[in-house]
Amino acid sequence: MTDTTQTQMTPPGGAKPRSPEFRLTADALRGLRQELFHDAFAYRPLPRMRVNGPITRRLPEGVREYAAWTPHAVTALCGLFAMFLASTTNNGSGTLSLVPGFLALLPVLLTLVRPVGAFWFSLAATPFAAVFSDRWSDWPWPPGAFVAHLVVLTVVALRTRPRTAAWMWVLTALYGMAAETVFGAGHYATNSVPLLFLSALSLLVVTVLHIRRAAEREVTAQLSVTAHERSKRTLLEERTTIARELHDVVAHHMSVVAIQAEAAPYRVENPPPELEQAFVTIRENAVAALTELRRVLGVVRAEDYEAPDAPQPTLADLEALLANVRDAGLSVEKVVTGAVRELPQGVELSAYRIVQEALSNALRHAPGATARVEIGYVLGGLGLRIVNGPAPATNLVKSTHGAGHGITGMRERVTMLDGEMTTGETDDGGYEVTVFLPVPVAEESG
Repeated sequence: MTDTTQTQMTPPGGAKPRSPEFRLTADALRGLRQELFHDAFAYRPLPRMRVNGPITRRLPEGVREYAAWTPHAVTALCGLFAMFLASTTNNGSGTLSLVPGFLALLPVLLTLVRPVGAFWFSLAATPFAAVFSDRWSDWPWPPGAFVAHLVVLTVVALRTRPRTAAWMWVLTALYGMAAETVFGAGHYATNSVPLLFLSALSLLVVTVLHIRRAAEREVTAQLSVTAHERSKRTLLEERTTIARELHDVVAHHMSVVAIQAEAAPYRVENPPPELEQAFVTIRENAVAALTELRRVLGVVRAEDYEAPDAPQPTLADLEALLANVRDAGLSVEKVVTGAVRELPQGVELSAYRIVQEALSNALRHAPGATARVEIGYVLGGLGLRIVNGPAPATNLVKSTHGAGHGITGMRERVTMLDGEMTTGETDDGGYEVTVFLPVPVAEESG
């Protein structure tokens, strides 16, 4: 039992097992190398700020173009401020007096193109800046280097991940402790604690901003996925509704085919066997198609669906629909042009549903308005135009009910019949739906 346990705990190859502390340290060093040493001086220019925010979008076009460079300008101003502080607290003369200022300015400007490299440059330039400082009470961070390094930490944290900012803060603390221990103990007052405190606050704020932006992106992505799924579900529901409604139309024609095929042999005296067999085959196929149609309908039928007792409506039933709409408070008139004729039942049903949905939308979104339904029987098809005026200034409240499936359902019906549909607002603030449903001449005559 003991040998088995020891064998299981020994890694392959006989290597000595690593302790959890060793693995934790190795992971930390690996993260440090990945964040601050791998491609530390890679070229990563600071992108321009977006100008579609609530404030920037109100700016004039010319000003908005310059507003995109705001982050670059703010960073440069901070660098100039650090340069000013460094230049006023040094003991150099001539050209040497410019060195502390440039040592404070350059790392801040470097954050605009090489952020991680700017941190290393700022950390390395700090001891040199301290040599030129007259204020040893500010050891090991002279005023210019103090401000410059604080700005560098903040800007780099904004441009990288929070873990990178944490590593930078740790290395800054290690440098401060080493400088105080070697040179500052018992000789000079140190200011590492104020820098670490202020930088910790700054990094905390930046981390909160990173978390908030990540949460906003996740919410936006989730909303996009939800809206896409809702749109797909709406489309499927509308197609299912259309399939259920067209079932009666197709089933009626298939039943007629089956009945005619069964009765046809009896209308011919002494029909040949081939003809009788052909009619039997036609009837069997019609009955099989009708059975499959009903089975498919049972799959797409909703649980609460009830088959209608009355036949599906056609354009001949529009007057009853318009009467109901008028009773609901919408003043509507109907205009018919062209020679009225009977169209295929599927076209009649789709045209009726399109008019019904368009008038329902007018009732919901423009209560008390007037509407007009134009039906045009033209060569090769049927034209529909449903237009309503703007809602009058009354106490009527626009309805917020409805799933927003109306336009989707109308488009699906038009697409199914290879038609065309356009929608949009009118010049007077109303809304218009225009549809053309093609009907081949051969289909009309059949």
